[in-house]
Amino acid sequence: MQHSANRARGLSENGQSRRHNLAAVQMASGPHVEANLQEAERLIGEAAEAGAELVVLPENFAIMGYQDTDKLKHAEAEGNGPIQAFLAEQARRHRIVLVGGTIPLQGATPERIRPAATVYGPDGSPLACYDKIHLFDVEVAPGEAYRESNTQQPGETPLVVETPLGRLGVAVCYDLRFPELFRELAAQGAEILAVPSAFTAVTGEAHWSVLVRARAIENLCYVVASDQGGYHVNGRETHGESMIVDPWGRVMKSLERGAGVITVEVSLSRLHEIRERFPALLHRKL
Repeated sequence: MQHSANRARGLSENGQSRRHNLAAVQMASGPHVEANLQEAERLIGEAAEAGAELVVLPENFAIMGYQDTDKLKHAEAEGNGPIQAFLAEQARRHRIVLVGGTIPLQGATPERIRPAATVYGPDGSPLACYDKIHLFDVEVAPGEAYRESNTQQPGETPLVVETPLGRLGVAVCYDLRFPELFRELAAQGAEILAVPSAFTAVTGEAHWSVLVRARAIENLCYVVASDQGGYHVNGRETHGESMIVDPWGRVMKSLERGAGVITVEVSLSRLHEIRERFPALLHRKL
């Protein structure tokens, strides 16, 4: 009973305030996996040096190829492959919870990969894997169209995983436009939401900030939104503006463009105090 009461107040079992350092990594990944991993290693180390306990990498951090089919050449079996080994080693080396952006895992057929956000614990063990549910099949501007479903297979199952920092919900990029997914994550007890992304420059300028803040406000969660941010060798431009947002919708820190890291200390005690004073999650009718 005491443990449940502490959880309700946002306290650990010993009654101490639950404060943690969260980090969002921003990259401008290219077509060469080894170079991207070297850059990710540098930025993860920078985040860990700043005290981060949770580090979130952006979508497609390991490869943004010349063509969408380039990912197929680097598809890994779940639990086995150089990208996954890299993530496990980084989590273990720095004793962090690491959300591996998305990586290409083998799909049901050789023609499609699973866009998977893998989560690793501080001992390097895999905690969970989320396959992006909503695939980006849109035309954002004349001559700029995306058809992720041509080379990717969607997931079906929302993910909330218990971590040393609290309950972590994971969503990816285009998922941001589907509030019902985030409502389900909140219903499953999510306190922190990790959202690795690669928003286009066009859609990012129009919608990125308001969507990230809305998901925080609606669900009274902290959101760590790590975005690709810059010009890519394949000619694509991504928005950037990685940010960490509090449950009241306040942008605690953001990074406009280019590679880098933002780190913020958050309080789960404050999160639960807000939920108690403003119990919108308990007032749902539908």
